[in-house]
Amino acid sequence: MQETDALETRLRESVERREALAHRMAEPEVLADVGLLRELAREHSALEPLVRASERYFKLLDDLRQAREVAAETDGELAELAAAEAVELQVEREAAEVELRRLLVPGDPLDDRPAVVEIRAGTGGDEAALFAADLYRMYTRFAAESGWETELIHTSEGALGGVKEVVFIVRGTEAYGRLRYESGVHRVQRVPETESQGRIHTSAATVAVLPEAEEVDVRIDPADLKIDVFRSSGPGGQSVNTTDSAVRITHRPTGLVVSCQDEKSQHKNKAKALRVLRSRLLDREVAAQEAERARERRMQVGTGDRSMKIRTYNFPQNRITDHRIHFTIHRLDAVLGGDLGEVVEALRLAGVEERLAAGAE
Repeated sequence: MQETDALETRLRESVERREALAHRMAEPEVLADVGLLRELAREHSALEPLVRASERYFKLLDDLRQAREVAAETDGELAELAAAEAVELQVEREAAEVELRRLLVPGDPLDDRPAVVEIRAGTGGDEAALFAADLYRMYTRFAAESGWETELIHTSEGALGGVKEVVFIVRGTEAYGRLRYESGVHRVQRVPETESQGRIHTSAATVAVLPEAEEVDVRIDPADLKIDVFRSSGPGGQSVNTTDSAVRITHRPTGLVVSCQDEKSQHKNKAKALRVLRSRLLDREVAAQEAERARERRMQVGTGDRSMKIRTYNFPQNRITDHRIHFTIHRLDAVLGGDLGEVVEALRLAGVEERLAAGAE
């Protein structure tokens, strides 16, 4: 009840703010200042979806109150109809409240950025590399279903069709915003193809999702870079290029190392590697800020902690569990096939709830 009261208070404040902005925009001194008028108009426009949703929410509350009163004060068929209507209105109210909580949280300016996704095989040998390849397919299929584009930056293949490491960029509406909570350690429990005794093994892979940085976000001093070139190699170390087109960039101040060998052009590989390096440097800043907020508010989702075990994929039980929000579904095959929307949405909603609670502090 306390949370609902706080929500309604914030909604009324938003409605009042929009009305105040409308009056302010009509003032002669504001009309004479094009820059100020544009700024106020932008805020007024941004509040419009929230105000419309608020009006619908308060109407639902009023209709629900009336239906409950009729159900309590009458008898017979009319009471039954009112009670049934109250149940339906309660479901609508809960859905409207979820949507309002999302609208109340200011959007992160990074959410619309492309996402740089890095997947690395962890403990488990060849089975971990196979799992990393499964995660790569899962994300690329999810991207395709979401109407996003993917660009491969770097891959290091392992045995049996697995990957030791793969780096790619996902571009599309809210790509980073929807994928950001995938960062962390993903654990798989299954019987490996190479296991003759039928025993279940546990392996892991790490995922890091970074917002793609622009040059204005991160300034890199060329003197801080150590650039090495070498020949691209395929599985087993075999050369796939007769020229030194692969590039390895080391950022001396931080020790970050980025390699790229998927293009035949050294210039293109260098450009791609620099893009990833900028994104990693920006991500260090974002992760530090999120970790600080986590310490202050005990946040579970947006901690920026890349070493935290976040999810388990249990094949014998056809189960996926996200440990941060205690979310479990029994559709493992579908999720690994790219049907990741339910998981992503649950995490994003949890992130919204955290940010809403933090804003209320």
